Amino acid sequence: MVKVADLSAPPASKNRFGVKVIWEQYSVIFAFIVLVVLASVLSEHFLSVANITNVLRQISIVGIISVGMTFVIILGGIDLSVGSILALSGMVIMAAQVTYHLPIGISILLGLAMGIILGLINGFMITYGKITAFIATLAMMTIARSLALYYADAGAISGMNANYAKIGNGYLLGIPYPVLIFAFIVFISFVVLEKTVFGRHIYAVGGNRQSARLSAISVIRVTIISYMICGFTAAIGSIIETSRLNSISTSSSGNMYELDAIAAVIIGGASLSGGRGRIIGTLFGVLILGVLSNVMNLLNISPYLQGVVKGLIIIAAVMLQKKE
Repeated sequence: MVKVADLSAPPASKNRFGVKVIWEQYSVIFAFIVLVVLASVLSEHFLSVANITNVLRQISIVGIISVGMTFVIILGGIDLSVGSILALSGMVIMAAQVTYHLPIGISILLGLAMGIILGLINGFMITYGKITAFIATLAMMTIARSLALYYADAGAISGMNANYAKIGNGYLLGIPYPVLIFAFIVFISFVVLEKTVFGRHIYAVGGNRQSARLSAISVIRVTIISYMICGFTAAIGSIIETSRLNSISTSSSGNMYELDAIAAVIIGGASLSGGRGRIIGTLFGVLILGVLSNVMNLLNISPYLQGVVKGLIIIAAVMLQKKE
């Protein structure tokens, strides 16, 4: 269904040619094209400008979080706390505006700082605390959500700032701001992973942590920064989510976002064992999940069954990785 081979690996096979190599490197893109064609046949409304715009807007938040998750998974880790970080960062942003009447810019900076700090704590627990990434981020998931629930008494914080609402609902040249923000983050992250020393260090640590250490790469620094990036992208997602509704629900905002983000990265070809993954793969993984959800909604498929389809795709992607 979705072949995830060399598209996810650092560019190492550029000198090889042939149909097989092209398929291995770009299969997720081919799968996306096939899915779009199938969706357009199944629903006459799928290719409408309004629907395509709606799909892109809907995937922007999970897409941004998935970019940060890509850094962590390439590193050989995982972050289960991104949904809760989004909720807590969003609570900080809305509380700063509504309760303390701070300017929008200051509120946003506080929310971003919260995401970075929580990512930093994750990184410290994993590196200096020697706690596995799964357990450390699982604990952070519980802690961050609990703090958000406690502050808002498990309720919502709502504002009335029309200027802030423009971030999540405005357009530039007909393109929603969230889509533009997502595209910008994808571009920057692509450059970081593909063109910088730090990006090469992430691949090195994920591929073989001991070899990276012997090569004088600061494994601790790379790990901490990667988790900070993941927390930062979750906080950016909180900006879009809170601005769309001018509110934050501390009990439901960000729920299951971590699973969607992990799914997108895996479908895009990353390996949970580390050392392999690319932003372009994650981008198309997010698009595949978004198109699937949209076409199932257009076909009136029960939302309770849509998770089955996502689950089967994840299983297929992992099985294809093992086969390789």
